[in-house]
Amino acid sequence: MNSMNNIIEDIKAKFNPEFHEIPKKNQISFDFKSDQIHSVLAYLKSKGWKQLTMLTCVDWIKENKFQLVYLLFNWDEGITIQVRTKIDRDKPNFRTIIDIFPGAEYYERDVHEFFGVVFEGNEKANKPLFLELWDDIPPMRKDFDPLAYSKKKFDVREYKVDFIPKEGEAE
Repeated sequence: MNSMNNIIEDIKAKFNPEFHEIPKKNQISFDFKSDQIHSVLAYLKSKGWKQLTMLTCVDWIKENKFQLVYLLFNWDEGITIQVRTKIDRDKPNFRTIIDIFPGAEYYERDVHEFFGVVFEGNEKANKPLFLELWDDIPPMRKDFDPLAYSKKKFDVREYKVDFIPKEGEAE
């Protein structure tokens, strides 16, 4: 596979993605049904996309969905492929991909911690990475209210302003 069009045609023929686009040079994005993700990722890895560069999540609150986004890089081709799928926001469970990309363990922990997605099969996914003692909804969800959280957790502080700049002075 040496051209973007060949890659797209190969993936379309094998997996029939719901959508694809070329967001920028040397990058292809595909949307798949969630039950296809493991097959697609395993296939792409066998074709040279051996680096899982990132796994992240997007909160589509109005659709009541989370979108999982897997970024894969092929060093020989110099091409990044985004593999995306949407899952239910109310019950955000998805099977781990650590059997395909072992390094996904930490990305899945991150997505679990900040969005609440449960990665079945990743025994360490629920172990905190950054938010030890966190006791609220995951902070990257769009329905998380940082102001309400701050008011609940921290005392209100009074700030004394002892310098008011004159007009024309730097603040």
